Amino acid sequence: MFQTFETEADPSKGAERVAQLRGWLAERHLDGFLVPRADEHQGEYVAARSERLRWLTGFAGSAGVALVLADRALIFVDGRYTLQVRDQSDMAVFTPESLVDNPPATWIADHAQKGARIGFDPWLHTIADARALHAAAAKAGAEMVALDVNPIDVLWTDQPAPPLEPVTIHPIAFAGELARDKLARLARAVDRQGATHCVLTDPSSLAWAFNIRGGDVPHTPLALGFAIIGAEGRHNLFMDKRKMGIETEAYLTQLCDLHPPRRLEPELAHLATQGAAIALDPALAADRLRTIVENTGGKVVETPDPARLPRAAKNSAEIAGTRAAHRRDGAAVVEFLAWLDRAEPGSIDEITAVTRLEDCRRAAGEATQMPLRDVSFDTISGAGPNGAIIHYRVSRATNRRLDQGELFLLDSGAQYEDGTTDITRTIAIGAPTDEMRERATIVLKGMIGISMLRFPAGTRGCDIDAVARLAHWKAGIDYAHGTGHGVGSYLSVHEGPQRIARTGTEKLVEGMILSNEPGYYKPGQYGIRLENLVLVTAPEHIDGGDIAMHGFETLTLVPFDRRLVAPWLLTKDELSWLDAYHARVLAEIGPLVGGETLAWLEAATAPLR
Repeated sequence: MFQTFETEADPSKGAERVAQLRGWLAERHLDGFLVPRADEHQGEYVAARSERLRWLTGFAGSAGVALVLADRALIFVDGRYTLQVRDQSDMAVFTPESLVDNPPATWIADHAQKGARIGFDPWLHTIADARALHAAAAKAGAEMVALDVNPIDVLWTDQPAPPLEPVTIHPIAFAGELARDKLARLARAVDRQGATHCVLTDPSSLAWAFNIRGGDVPHTPLALGFAIIGAEGRHNLFMDKRKMGIETEAYLTQLCDLHPPRRLEPELAHLATQGAAIALDPALAADRLRTIVENTGGKVVETPDPARLPRAAKNSAEIAGTRAAHRRDGAAVVEFLAWLDRAEPGSIDEITAVTRLEDCRRAAGEATQMPLRDVSFDTISGAGPNGAIIHYRVSRATNRRLDQGELFLLDSGAQYEDGTTDITRTIAIGAPTDEMRERATIVLKGMIGISMLRFPAGTRGCDIDAVARLAHWKAGIDYAHGTGHGVGSYLSVHEGPQRIARTGTEKLVEGMILSNEPGYYKPGQYGIRLENLVLVTAPEHIDGGDIAMHGFETLTLVPFDRRLVAPWLLTKDELSWLDAYHARVLAEIGPLVGGETLAWLEAATAPLR
């Protein structure tokens, strides 16, 4: 199995560990400390060594920050985790706060005591984050103190070692462009930014630029490290050679100079002493990198990571790969859904479902000589009330049976060498209630609205997020997460900068892959989410129109549960889209399955009209 079902959260340790942290801070005349769920690369997925927030609080979500003061402790989470944090952290120790509406900087500005000294690890906060924290503290008459040592690393006596998983070369057949050509593009971009060098801090950018993959973090094929890209064409990669075989090391030495990670700080300081202008992405680069450059005479050029947009706009090889991956993955999910539909209600539990789905994906990979490399995230397998926990992770302690009359929310994905997938379907176990059908159809209307959308060049995710919510708002409901995130090419299932959300300010361009996943959650009862991945298509002229319009090509190929569709709530155009989608699913997935599964698929994709 690529995931486990052991309980990762332990709220019972919170009081003891907060007391230890307070003692350490008091000895150093500090009044507080920030503990983000972050590593030196500011990635969503972190190695076990960097799970400092989980160690302190028990909270196992992918985003959050704890602020421990002498007289109180707060934990900031977003709308995905408002239920989860209360289960996983000791509410007698930690007070939940909104990471969106009242983030740490805002809270500090409003509530920090005058004269307070609040510590933070400058490796775990971006330049922009640290700047906001300093400004907030100054407003309150307090001070943010950058620490040379992270107290969690001192107190966490059995902290795991840094990961050393093997680095592999990503084949040109899937990458679509040689690494030397990508690096040349980046060098030109650095020069246009008015910099002599650029530090790549995002391991996804390293993976893309050097055409390498790794295994240092869960479910995302990343090799942790840093790179300094030189505008003149000389590049340096800071990565532990113990992760490289002979072939990989020989490949990389043709592209760059290799250094151990500990050499990053002195090399960066050396460049700065020579007057280098170092480009750093303020939204991604650790604040520690900024201080190294500025304190040794260099100039910081604040500019976005030059690899982020080229990485997000997939080339023809990457697009062909993701289409193939989605056909393979669609066949696997269809096999699973047909199996699930044959089972008696109450005979299967959440863990069994996860295990069976992974087996289906593994079999589909073997059948096409494209092995399943990993799942792209821990499968969200939520039956009944567990489905209302937006980022629920099933454990042996929470495992529930899929009982008659309940909904089952299944959000899962796979990592194949040719593409990354992410799909959510909500399934009725037995007959759904009228309310369930109505809510599920509202969610489906939101998904179809995004799927059918045409939009001009320059459109951003925030411009279209409301399209997915129109039916929700008309019914007086909503959901507390974005409508879509970017997806990588055998990389992170959550890839920026593109997203469909109120905060999605990046323009959507041809070749970007995004999720399309509206939802609805009724705490304590059920959750509904439907998710397809979509590809931004080239602009095309519409008959009678004045300007060319982009659109979305749906990549995911799995039917929706007909028991949860109320056709009378769909417009003629929405019904036409749904029938056409199901016809396409049958045409593309039908040849990949057989027997009982094919018969199930034919029934599941029959026209609704």
